[in-house]
Amino acid sequence: MRLRPIDLAREHGLSTQAVRNYEEAGILPPAERSPHGYRGYTPRHAAALRTFLALIPAHGHPTAGAIMRAVNGDAIEEALRLIDESHAELAGDRDTLEAVERALRDLAPPHEPARLRELEPGVTFIGPLARRLGIRPATLRKWERAGLIVPRRDRSTGYRVYTSADVRDVLLAHQLRRGGYGLEQIARVLERVRAAGGPEPLQATLREWRDRLTARGLAMLAAAAALDTYLGTP
Repeated sequence: MRLRPIDLAREHGLSTQAVRNYEEAGILPPAERSPHGYRGYTPRHAAALRTFLALIPAHGHPTAGAIMRAVNGDAIEEALRLIDESHAELAGDRDTLEAVERALRDLAPPHEPARLRELEPGVTFIGPLARRLGIRPATLRKWERAGLIVPRRDRSTGYRVYTSADVRDVLLAHQLRRGGYGLEQIARVLERVRAAGGPEPLQATLREWRDRLTARGLAMLAAAAALDTYLGTP
């Protein structure tokens, strides 16, 4: 069956130029040309386009394109490697989300209300804060150098002053470090907390985050099915 660029384009609401661009980028296999230079596509090209569009929400546009180029170039192992990397990234994001949820739950454990009552009102300093958390002041200074927490300085003494928001971030960082998370990961989590305005508003962000991860996981299933169909299309 011979298909025109417009036939592929109409199925997905694309322009014919987009279809031609995908072919030139290696996302579609090379098309046969008529004596007058017109492209002639086949059901395999249609399957390739459907597969690419299914891969985008699962793996992102650049990776989807790279997967298709690998498949069309008979580099199946490379395509599988790219897919594996996306799955590993999704698993890591899911682990991070679960760690954040656990850490937020542990910010105010029911058996330690006194600790938070001591820390939250007003301000505190590096020594008392470190002692109450059971860590060294040097650890807090390291987190400061990494940009996790940046306490203000007292103008007269130069001492670090931790506000209630700083203490919240320190507690969250402490929980995540205990969970084995690196400083860069923790910095991203704290950015989310600050952007949301605190742990309570963050709950809505976390639900949206989980929904996005679920949607991506389901998209990966659909993309895998489309790719399997494409690989079996002559």
